Amino acid sequence: EACEYIDHVILDPGKKGGFWKLTKQLRKQHYNAVISLYSTTRIGLTVYLAGIPERIAPATKLAQIFYTKRLSQHRSLSRKPEYAYNRDLVNYYLFLHGYKPAPLPAPPYLHFDDAHISLLKQEFCQQHDINTDSKLIFIHPGSGGSAANLSLSQFALLARSLQATGSLHIVISCGPAEVAQAQQLSHLLGDCQHSLYVSDEGLRRFAEHLQFADLFISGSTGPLHIAGALDRPTAAFYTRRRSATSLRWQTLNSDDRRLAFSPPEDAEQEDMDSIDIAKAARQISEKFLL
Repeated sequence: EACEYIDHVILDPGKKGGFWKLTKQLRKQHYNAVISLYSTTRIGLTVYLAGIPERIAPATKLAQIFYTKRLSQHRSLSRKPEYAYNRDLVNYYLFLHGYKPAPLPAPPYLHFDDAHISLLKQEFCQQHDINTDSKLIFIHPGSGGSAANLSLSQFALLARSLQATGSLHIVISCGPAEVAQAQQLSHLLGDCQHSLYVSDEGLRRFAEHLQFADLFISGSTGPLHIAGALDRPTAAFYTRRRSATSLRWQTLNSDDRRLAFSPPEDAEQEDMDSIDIAKAARQISEKFLL
């Protein structure tokens, strides 16, 4: 509903008993083509049995045998952002049908009504006793993925080290399963002005809150990419592991609205402790807050 260019969403029922249900659901829609941006063997077999005549996917792993057209991408080399690899597949489909690559839209790629967000921000600030003139710095310490992340003590040091023209207020955001971790960070922040925001009203409501963030800080995790799609300023911390670099998982926000930090070259690829937090705080402050 929030993305005007998405007409319909089909939810995968899951592995337990969902294979044939998904196959039948796809077959009923009589789709002409499918572009699998990332395909497992299960999904490849599903779209094949659904009878979709044109099936496009990356030329990788066993799953590719179920597709009529395959594009060699070598994603494991991480030479470009993940979204660029996905875009290449769409452009390949257009090429096969005699069309030029589609013009690139400008961010934000996700946006909610400004009046609604303004009211939501006002309510949020009243609820948490925040000065509405303060810059709202969202810090999301949780990470549901496999990528290494900053420690809570590093996040706390970062929050305490940020400087801004005028006042700033730290908002620790978390999902229902991350409350304990967020509370630990809150304890570490002590008397540093901050609030705890537990997102328990669904993904859309969470995204609406991120739209009024003046800055979003996290490791390489899903909420970071929501903030990027909203074109909010982001500061993110990545490992240097090739499959998890800042380039491979670059966010969708404008170039001048993102900063990325990784372990230095003389440290281990996933040694997040080696990142100079004080230096990162200075760079973040100078770029986004001063």
